[in-house]
Amino acid sequence: MAKDKEQEETNEVPEDEATGMTEGEKSDETSSDDAPAEKPPAAPTQQRVAVQVDDSDTMCTYANFCRVTGSPEELIVDFALNPQPMGAPTSPIQIKQRTVMNYYTAKRLLAALQMSVQRHEAVFGVLETDITKRVASKQ
Repeated sequence: MAKDKEQEETNEVPEDEATGMTEGEKSDETSSDDAPAEKPPAAPTQQRVAVQVDDSDTMCTYANFCRVTGSPEELIVDFALNPQPMGAPTSPIQIKQRTVMNYYTAKRLLAALQMSVQRHEAVFGVLETDITKRVASKQ
C-alpha cells in the first residue's frame, strides 16, 4: 500500500525487469494450457526512457575540490572552491554544496562520470589528475 501511494506521488510507473513492460500493459501473447509449447522469446532489450528535467531554477557553482564521506546507507559528496590548489591550504576550505545520495544513485553517477571522462579523453587525450605533474610538464 505504501508503495502504491509513493508511485502516485511521483507519477512513476514501475517496469517489470523481466519483460520490460509496465504495470497495466498486457502481452500480445496469450497463454493457454491447451496451446502447443513454443520456443521462449529472446531476452528483451532494455529500452531507454526519456526523462523530462526542469533546470530553470538551478544555481550553478564551480568546484575544484570535493570530499566523499558516507555511512552504510548514504554517500555524502561535498564540493568547494580551494583558493590555493597547490600545496596545503593555509585557511579552511569552505564547503558550498553538499549532495547526499544512496549507493544505487552513486553507482549510476559513477558509471555516467566514467563514460563522460572516457569520451573526453578519447578526443582530447588522457587527463593528468596530479597537479604537480601537470605543472612540471608545462615547463
